[in-house]
Amino acid sequence: MAGTGRGLERSLENRHIQMMALGGAIGTGLFMGSGKTISVAGPSILLVYLIIGVMLFFVMRALGELLLSNLAYKSFTDFADDLLGPWAGFFVGWTYWFCWIVTAIAEVVAIAAYAKFFFPLMPSWIPALACVGLLLGLNLVNVRAFGELEFWFAMIKIVAILALIFVGIALVATGFTAPSGAKADLANIARDGLFPTGLWGFFAGFQIAVFAFVGIELVGTTAAETRDPEKTLPRAINAIPIRILLFYLGALAVIMAVTPWKTLSADKSPFVELFVLAGLPAAAAFVNLVVMSSAASSANSGIFSTSRMLYGLADKGDAPAAFGRLSAQRVPSIGLYFTGFCLLGGVLLVYLVPDLGEAFTLVTTLSAVLFMFVWAMILFSYLAYRKNRPELHVRSAYKMPAGVLMCWVCLAFFAFIIVLLTFEADTRLALMASPVWFAILGIAWMVLRGRRTVAA
Repeated sequence: MAGTGRGLERSLENRHIQMMALGGAIGTGLFMGSGKTISVAGPSILLVYLIIGVMLFFVMRALGELLLSNLAYKSFTDFADDLLGPWAGFFVGWTYWFCWIVTAIAEVVAIAAYAKFFFPLMPSWIPALACVGLLLGLNLVNVRAFGELEFWFAMIKIVAILALIFVGIALVATGFTAPSGAKADLANIARDGLFPTGLWGFFAGFQIAVFAFVGIELVGTTAAETRDPEKTLPRAINAIPIRILLFYLGALAVIMAVTPWKTLSADKSPFVELFVLAGLPAAAAFVNLVVMSSAASSANSGIFSTSRMLYGLADKGDAPAAFGRLSAQRVPSIGLYFTGFCLLGGVLLVYLVPDLGEAFTLVTTLSAVLFMFVWAMILFSYLAYRKNRPELHVRSAYKMPAGVLMCWVCLAFFAFIIVLLTFEADTRLALMASPVWFAILGIAWMVLRGRRTVAA
C-alpha cells in the first residue's frame, strides 16, 4: 500500500502545476529536433504530433483518475505497488529514477554545449558544474523554490513559441519572400501533399517525435506536494490537448508555411532559421538562450522527480532508509545530494566518450524506451484498478473517457513505436540495451524479496 505522504509539504500552487504540466509537454526536442522531424516526415509531422499527443493525453487521464482515487498515493509508483503488486512499484520507481538520471545528464551536458555560443573560450565543465550546483541548491531550499524556478522556465518557452507564431503569421500576412525566392504562404504546408516522403517517412517521424513528449507525466510526481490536488491536477491534465495544438502543431505549421519543408535543414533549429528570415539579428542568441533554459528546465525536473522517487521507494523499503529522511525544509535532501552526485559522475562519463553525438542518441533513445515502460505501467495499473476496484471508479469525479478501451489502444500504440525503433541502427542498439536494465532490476528485486523473507 502507499505511504501516507506525511512530511512532504503541500506548497505547490495551481500556477506551479499548470506551468509544470506545460513545461513537461514542451521539451528541448521541439526547439532543436523539429528540423529533423520535418525533414523526415514533411507536413505529415503535424499528424504525428497530434496522434502522440492524443495517446499521451489518455495516459495522463488514467494517471489523474488513479491519483485522485486515493490521496495517499504520492506518485504512480504507489498505485503500481498497490494495484499490480510490490514488484511493480519497485520496477516503476527505479526505472523512472533511471529515466530522469539519464535525461538530466544529457541536458546538463547539452547546457555546457549551448553555453559555448555565449562563452566560446570557457571550459565546458564550468557551466555544467554551475548548472548542477544552482539547480541542486534551489531544490534544497524548499519545494516552492522548485515550483517557482519551473514556472519561469516554462514561461520562457511559452514566450519563445508565441513570438515565433506571431512573427510567422506576420510574414505570411505580408507575403514575405525569402532571399531564396520562397514566398511565405499557407499553401506551402500542403503543396507536396500530406505524405511527401511516403508512409515510411510518416512512420519514421514517430521514432523521433515521441522523445519530445518525455516528461509529460511529471505532474504525477507532484501529487504529494500539491495544494488542493482535486482541482489542480484535473486542470493541468485537461489543458494538455490545447497546449499541444498551440505549441506543437501551431509552431510547426507556421514554420512550414514561412519556409517550405524541403528547404529546412535537419541539423539546424527551424526556430533560428525563421527569426533570421524575419531579419532579427539577435535570433540565434535568443533561441540559444531559450534552448538552454529548456535544457535547464528538464534537468531541474530530473533533480526534483528522482529525489521524490527515492523518497517514495525508501518509504516502502525498496531503497535505503536514508533517502526517506526529510530536511528542516521538508525536502528529501539525501536523495537530492545523491541525484547531484549521479549527474556529476554522468557528466564525467559523457566527456570521456569520444563520439558525444552517438552517446547522446543512445542515452536519449534508451530514456524514451524506459519512459514508454512507465507510461505502459500506468495503463496496466488503470486496468487493474477498473477490474479490482470498480466501486472507486463509480465514485470518481474525474473518470478517464473510454477508459478500458483507450488503455488497450494506447498500449498497442506503444508496441507499434517499439517495433519502429527496431528499423534504425542507433535506436535498435538502445532498444537492445533496455533489457539489461530490467535484468539488473530483476536481480535486485529477488535479493530484496529474499531479505524480506528471511527477516519475516
